[in-house]
Amino acid sequence: MSLEITDIRKRFGDVQALDGVTFGVAPGEVFGFLGANGAGKTTTMRIILGFLRPDTGSVSWSDRPVGEWPRRTWGYMPEERGLYPRMEVLEQLVFFASLYGVSRSEARRDAVDWLARFRISEYANRKAESLSKGNQQKVQFIATILHEPDVLVMDEPFAGLDPVNVALLKSAFLEMRDRGKTLVFSTHQLEQAEELCDSVAIIDRGRLVASGTTREVKRSTGHQTVRLATSGDGDLDWLGSLPAVQVTRPGRDYTELRVAAGADPQAVLKAALGRGDEVFRFEVADPSLEEVFVERVGALDVEEQTLAPTSEGGTP
Repeated sequence: MSLEITDIRKRFGDVQALDGVTFGVAPGEVFGFLGANGAGKTTTMRIILGFLRPDTGSVSWSDRPVGEWPRRTWGYMPEERGLYPRMEVLEQLVFFASLYGVSRSEARRDAVDWLARFRISEYANRKAESLSKGNQQKVQFIATILHEPDVLVMDEPFAGLDPVNVALLKSAFLEMRDRGKTLVFSTHQLEQAEELCDSVAIIDRGRLVASGTTREVKRSTGHQTVRLATSGDGDLDWLGSLPAVQVTRPGRDYTELRVAAGADPQAVLKAALGRGDEVFRFEVADPSLEEVFVERVGALDVEEQTLAPTSEGGTP
């Protein structure tokens, strides 16, 4: 029962919001849809849920168009919170669940349980408008899952949360995955995606620039990251003079270096040992999603600037 987004395009007036976006989400997977604000993430999600129609392309779940599935199949957490501000928290959670056919007794029981797990039981009988933004966000998440949807679609669910609430929401994500739910969430907080996601897609200005398993996307640049700490004076900037090596993070605890595709990371270790220093840490890793994002999106920006017409109508 995979979610398939195939060549969707959407234009709003003169703005091409989506331009041939294609990716798939496997069942029971946590999928991160990554991009800066305005990249096309929300538009894609609204098309997945049927709130918008694409100009071309299709979206299917388990080989059937998404519009043929009952609404209970989907759980949606919008970026702009959809709570009734003057309605009590528990009352509206029960109300939202009942819209999907959940009995009031079952909805109340499960809502009370989730409020306790999110440490906001004391707010059950308060109006939503009296809660902080972070607590409203947790209530919105509970409203998204109470009817046990097969697919959770969440727009920037971690935005504005403090570290404690981020940890609570991450735990809930993993529980939903372990219960067989498929989770799709958008974010520009790449560290959250790297920790949680089985697969990701990176979108920029309506175009997909990378997609696949998280490991595949991290390895798609071809280069590797080396983290090195030695007994020397801590200044390892000289390693940047090695062929195909660039210092990307100098620091007291360790230095991070980028080793170009095809180069041997062991050359960094050999160079450090050759100076007579004791090596306390030597780690070879894939680039972070943040590095991949900056490289892919930055490269696209440069390409577009290069091809942009001049005022005389030519190219620079």
